[in-house]
Amino acid sequence: MLTEVFHLLGTRGSPALRNLLLRGALRPAFDLGDQLEPVLKLMQKYSDVPMSLADACLVRMSETLSDSLILTLDTDFRVYRRHSRQVVPCLIPE
Repeated sequence: MLTEVFHLLGTRGSPALRNLLLRGALRPAFDLGDQLEPVLKLMQKYSDVPMSLADACLVRMSETLSDSLILTLDTDFRVYRRHSRQVVPCLIPE
């Protein structure tokens, strides 16, 4: 996910994100190595969308973190479900 955030922020916003990470104000709490199987299952389930690795990680994080809210511009999150049936809590600006 950080890769996409750095990409979307571009050269103007990346230094601020870098500083947040260096200060410890933002700490990645997702370990793909520990979550690889469920992430790959999500990607397979939504292969017709298709679901990217980053999207699958976000959906999986929403399953493991009880108070999650995903801010995204990706309307595919209207299709994705966590725990197979629950709407993924997200904010999609229009």
